[in-house]
Amino acid sequence: MLSYRHGFHAGNFADVFKHAMLCLMVKSLLKKDKPFVYLDTHAGAGLYDLEGPLARKNREHVDGIARIWTAAEAPSALEPYLEAVRAYNPGGRLQTYPGSPGLVRHFLRPDDRMELSELHSSDGPRLRDALPPHRRLHIHQADGYQSLRALLPPKERRGLILCDPAYELKTERKKVVAAITDAWQRWPTGIYAIWHPIVDRAQADWFQREFKRSGIKSIWTADLRIYGEDRSDRLNGSGMLIINPPWQLDAQMETLGPWLAETLAQEGNGSYQQAWLVGE
Repeated sequence: MLSYRHGFHAGNFADVFKHAMLCLMVKSLLKKDKPFVYLDTHAGAGLYDLEGPLARKNREHVDGIARIWTAAEAPSALEPYLEAVRAYNPGGRLQTYPGSPGLVRHFLRPDDRMELSELHSSDGPRLRDALPPHRRLHIHQADGYQSLRALLPPKERRGLILCDPAYELKTERKKVVAAITDAWQRWPTGIYAIWHPIVDRAQADWFQREFKRSGIKSIWTADLRIYGEDRSDRLNGSGMLIINPPWQLDAQMETLGPWLAETLAQEGNGSYQQAWLVGE
């Protein structure tokens, strides 16, 4: 049974890192007139009330989006993300946090398409009510890995897949590697963005090694850490593994990544690193 609720963690440092990169990738797709498809395997509830009971329990957004919201002289690469968050907070007061579906919906053009999967019995229905309507927005209360098999390859030649599970199960990383490898074999030209938590460095290293051995081409990775040392009782960092990253994403993150590490660090111990895992 699924128990994870992202509402407890909405807007935390991992969201900021993941979603800032997501918005940069969407903006890159918008540079061409031809439509694209966005597929979200673990879409969540879409929008989150930062003053509601779930967010108030841990208040993780205080050390995440709240720091970015008030930061002066942020890098220009952060602007697409901030633009989308502002759209859901028109009064200027930070109260609502858009998850990945909300962020992408902000940028969606009439002919672009969204396919959102969420299996959780509570968050699935909430997702249907959260987003502004769009004629090519489809919501599936379904397993995200099954959606990858059912919906790929798409009719559009361009697109972005976000795979962002909760990693509640010990087998989750193996499932992600298998599912994304299968998806890439059927649609090798899509952009695949895979988020993974950094708690145990050995697990994160294993994850990257498995992708490196998968046969997939063009894999770039970026890791943001907010603590100086690993501890098993907390989220120490946030990793993004991107297959077919858009042109100049690595260059944009060379500036944005270190700034986020400094801004979001706990006790001044933030760090950022990026590297090409597999060349084209």
